[in-house]
Amino acid sequence: MRLHRNLVFTVIDSLNFIFNDGEYADKVVARALKKDKRWGSHDRKFVAETIYEIVRWKRLYAEIAEVKEPYDRDNLWRIFAVWAILRGYKLPDWKYFEQTPVRRIKGRFDELNKIRKYRESIPDWMDELGVKELGEKKWETELAAQNQQAKVVLRVNTLKTTKEKLRAILMDDDIETEFNKEYPDALILKERANVFLTQAFKDGLFEVQDASSQLVAHFLDVKPGMRVVDTCAGAGGKTLHIASLMENKGQIVAMDIYESKLKQLKLRAKRNSVFNIDYRIIESTKAIKKLHEKADRVLIDAPCSGLGVLKRNPDSKWKLQQEFVDNIKKTQAEVLESYSKIVKPGGKLVYATCSVLPSENQEQIEKFLTTETGKNFTFVKDKKVLASQSGFDGFYMALLERKA
Repeated sequence: MRLHRNLVFTVIDSLNFIFNDGEYADKVVARALKKDKRWGSHDRKFVAETIYEIVRWKRLYAEIAEVKEPYDRDNLWRIFAVWAILRGYKLPDWKYFEQTPVRRIKGRFDELNKIRKYRESIPDWMDELGVKELGEKKWETELAAQNQQAKVVLRVNTLKTTKEKLRAILMDDDIETEFNKEYPDALILKERANVFLTQAFKDGLFEVQDASSQLVAHFLDVKPGMRVVDTCAGAGGKTLHIASLMENKGQIVAMDIYESKLKQLKLRAKRNSVFNIDYRIIESTKAIKKLHEKADRVLIDAPCSGLGVLKRNPDSKWKLQQEFVDNIKKTQAEVLESYSKIVKPGGKLVYATCSVLPSENQEQIEKFLTTETGKNFTFVKDKKVLASQSGFDGFYMALLERKA
């Protein structure tokens, strides 16, 4: 296996943006892939996968390379050399690789692989938190699963097509997919591919959405003709799924504090041929009060630590701070208290996160049910999804019903 200079330089530049300039890996990778129009699919695959792998294993590789943050370019080259040797590449005769201690790198890898925080490449505080909340064995299994590459999962837009038809259309583009009976709207790619370039995507036949995330809209138990409020809609993956389950009948109120995200949702809705969404920016508590007791269904896709989606966002391991996790729990409790008032008597509420921590999930629900507002609700059921058990993202969802 040979290393090509222009591809490797792109990787080094990208790592600099992510590690030193605080940029998000997905944005950096998207930009890197547009750098040279002459690159074929293998070149782009090398760039994307190498960047993500080095981001994922940053702590382990940096420890082996004996470099500390902030990383100058020499340090980034040392980290890259560790990756290349452990992946079986022969280092080319470039000045950056002079005096690379190949045998020492392999020895250090064997040594550090016995210690979980290095083996799974994770900050100390995050490791301690995971053990405290899930227990040593479950956390260890979950971490190993979160360090696997995420699968590409599509959600079929049933307003426009069926799973079977979409599968056949994608097959014509040499994209092979498979069904999973536990996820009724999902097509799972057998091999990674840039599905955004397909005509099927441009025609709004599908969205990219992890299988675990696709469970949430079904959990909400929506029906055509209902009034549904998605209180933290963001760019609207779950909003669009709800719209398809409602067959474009009824009303969805999509709310968010960020106007830019709702603009993205508008574009996606147009492509999906979704016409029953009312977009509302949350600028004050008035926006919430206007909806008190007006909704048949309310989705609170709460802000969270994201510790269930590390495989999809490996750079969040290094961006996330313990203080943020502590503060977000307060936000979750406030959001539950405030947005739950939108549910009308007899209506239902789903609280969901992409975290695996009980303190952000079932413990939040338990506390809420003891509050004055929470006493108006009955717990119906919940679902805890671990990446280690499902093969997809870690997720949590709880269904509550407001007493009539």
